[in-house]
Amino acid sequence: MEFGARNAVRCHVPYRLDFPAPPTDALDRLVALGALDLEVIDGVLAAILPDRVSLDEVGYALEGTPMTASAATARDDGSVWILRPRPVRVGSLLLVPGDAAPVAGALRLIDGPAFGTGLHPTTALCLELLDDLLDGEPPARVLDVGIGSGILALAALLKGVPEAVGVDIDRGAIADSAENARLNGLEGRLTLVHGGPEAVTGTWPLVVANVLPAPLIEMASPVTHRVSHRGRVVLSGIHQSMAQEVERAYVRLGMRRTRAETRDGWTALVLDASW
Repeated sequence: MEFGARNAVRCHVPYRLDFPAPPTDALDRLVALGALDLEVIDGVLAAILPDRVSLDEVGYALEGTPMTASAATARDDGSVWILRPRPVRVGSLLLVPGDAAPVAGALRLIDGPAFGTGLHPTTALCLELLDDLLDGEPPARVLDVGIGSGILALAALLKGVPEAVGVDIDRGAIADSAENARLNGLEGRLTLVHGGPEAVTGTWPLVVANVLPAPLIEMASPVTHRVSHRGRVVLSGIHQSMAQEVERAYVRLGMRRTRAETRDGWTALVLDASW
């Protein structure tokens, strides 16, 4: 099974432009061209442009302003394009770059390759659902299937869940999660296991899985076997067109959908155990 590559429909690759001496209205002109991100870095205006915009179009719009082009850096499996990590708030959680100064109550994340910056809609939906589900008395522990950067498990720990277990078939994701746990002083409350949901035993009152629809369907049985009596599971990474198919796979095993949230074509489901 494959936990990575959340964005099943790949976009063409955007590119980065740097303008050492931009005109005063360069920001407005680049926004009009569809810039994905803009920032002044060390006195240089940097922008990420979609590949549908040619360099000739940019040159014409900025009246021949000198510029340099380079490859843009993709994040979250090529689904998110930003110039560099920056603080972002998702629900009640503030996410800050790992090299930034610690902020009380914030979650610091390294700029690693593992999925889970908080910028992709699937992650944001999960974090917002966790906000609601963990409001009040949090469960004793949580299982994160396909842990990626560790963002969901670590967010649950910050919300008061005493301990979390994360599994992933990608050893790089395990390493990134371990570093993020250490960075936030949570390494003593997070257990990491290389493998899928069948690599652990026991049950959890809350299971989260932010992966693609195909592995979610493939893992339906082992995931539901990890859900405890009256427990629940949060499933995300689901393209809206596949939401009903994913839901059916879990309903057939005794789960009951209690909530569905959709954003930008992606859906997250909350299902409760009927046992």
